[in-house]
Amino acid sequence: MTIETTFAMIKPDGVQRALTGRIITRFEECGLTIRAMELTRADRSLAERHYEEHRGKYFYEPLLDLLTSGPVVTLALEGASAVETVRKLVGATEPLKALPGTIRGDFCHMGYPRGAEKTGVMSNLIHASDSPESAARELALWFGEDQYHREYERHDADCF
Repeated sequence: MTIETTFAMIKPDGVQRALTGRIITRFEECGLTIRAMELTRADRSLAERHYEEHRGKYFYEPLLDLLTSGPVVTLALEGASAVETVRKLVGATEPLKALPGTIRGDFCHMGYPRGAEKTGVMSNLIHASDSPESAARELALWFGEDQYHREYERHDADCF
């Protein structure tokens, strides 16, 4: 099935720069439907579970510090090939390499060396699941089933 649900999170640096609305607009304009969304704050335990695959890496602690430094906006996005679509919209992990027209390419131009100088980790505005498996894990981590809104359809749903 081509319709899938994926996870995206506007990180504290994106929220603090007041880019939330502009980022969400990009998702909606390409046909993705918001099924769940929350402004929340990650505590250390949640941040550790979210970034479990990076445990033991040199950037793990700074990554946890960044994620817990302020509010985040979490999103469950549904659409055709949602994981791949969101990854394409977000752009390369290192903003300096992200293409113009992507979220990171348009709003964040920091490279890994500057990130290391500033905080020890890359401030790159947004996280997006990289596979259907990680999307399922991350969605379950951040949202309860009662938070999804599946009862509505977009007026333009047939266009996508």
